[in-house]
Amino acid sequence: MRILNSTAKNFDKSLDSLLLERKKKLKSSSVSVSNIIKDVKKNGDKALLKYEKKFNKNKIIIPTPKKISKSIQSLNKNIKHAIDVAYDRIYKFHSLQKFKNITYSDKYKNKINYKYLPLESVAIYVPGSTASYPSSVLMNGIPALCAGVKRIVMINPGYKGKQNPAVLYAAKKLKIKEIYSIGGPSAIAAVAYGTKKIKPVNKVIGPGNHYVAAAKKEVFGDIGIEGMTAGPSEVTIVADKTSNPEWIASDLIGQAEHDILAQCILISKDKKILEVTRKEIFKQLKLIPRSSIAKKSLMTNGILMNVNSDKKIVEIINKLGPEHLEISITNYKPLVSKIKNAGSVCLGKYGVMAMTDYGIPGTNHVLPTNSTSKYSSGLNVSEFMKRISFITLSKKGIDKLGPSAITLANYEGLSAHAESIIKRIRRK
Repeated sequence: MRILNSTAKNFDKSLDSLLLERKKKLKSSSVSVSNIIKDVKKNGDKALLKYEKKFNKNKIIIPTPKKISKSIQSLNKNIKHAIDVAYDRIYKFHSLQKFKNITYSDKYKNKINYKYLPLESVAIYVPGSTASYPSSVLMNGIPALCAGVKRIVMINPGYKGKQNPAVLYAAKKLKIKEIYSIGGPSAIAAVAYGTKKIKPVNKVIGPGNHYVAAAKKEVFGDIGIEGMTAGPSEVTIVADKTSNPEWIASDLIGQAEHDILAQCILISKDKKILEVTRKEIFKQLKLIPRSSIAKKSLMTNGILMNVNSDKKIVEIINKLGPEHLEISITNYKPLVSKIKNAGSVCLGKYGVMAMTDYGIPGTNHVLPTNSTSKYSSGLNVSEFMKRISFITLSKKGIDKLGPSAITLANYEGLSAHAESIIKRIRRK
């Protein structure tokens, strides 16, 4: 793992270089993604099936209700219970995200109504194939449900025609009726432009690999996508001499096992905690099934930072804008008030990010990555809402306020704008 010391002259330059190195890897070949999207747009289900066979060894685009029910029946009752618990807590938290319509009238009796309306249709992308993420179904679907979206579609790649039973059970909890066994850029294209079997949607959301993220950016404008980049996982942990190296190592590995492009960073003023945690990481790596993925992630993108002041630590955090941030130190309050950029922050020694990954606290795990927390937020109910202004202007309002609009229109050289207002003003 890379080791950086904030007292070194080239510290900032080295950090910028490492971050840029990863950003370049996250930019997949736009040509290959574009070609897949064009193919699906032109050839529909035929192209979709071609890519499913190629990447997922899958020949089934739409699983039958019978097949779905049979798969769910095979699911262990303890898994179902865990999903039920997570569902209830995520639903409770997101149902509190209320939006209030605005209505007001001015002294000229002009009226303005500002209304929140749910989107008519959304597709939620749930990573799959050789992996299974029922938590992603809940995280993406529950905010849409709370917003009042009528048509929720799930796209989830199966492997050899089989989708994960826990993913299907979570979809059933959300009463999702349209389930498609598709994934990758071709799935994004299918819900964006439609095929004979799949009707297009207004928006597609949900985490995926860098190819999925690139495809979403490609279709943006034709349909909506979430206002952030939800790519490979990231965690930054701040530790001190009181932190438990065994716990910290486990937290880092927990995010690293997601993807070889995941980024795990440990920051501390204490050199000893960095060294002990590093040894603990390689000790624990031998014990997990996805050790090869986690090891490659940590060796390629992992960084251990010895930073000499709280001020510099905050500066680094706000530069990184990490998806996940754990502040596992005794006195974390002084740091919290200065943090401006992060997707989700866990505080204190019991603040383990893996709990939030499964929605047990109730918060959402679809979070901004790749520094996009500098201008965006984690998935929430507002992603599934739009706002419309309804304006009722009175005759008196036109007479009194119209001249100001006319002045501005003429100043901007838009005389037709001015004329359309003039025609409505009472002539004296």
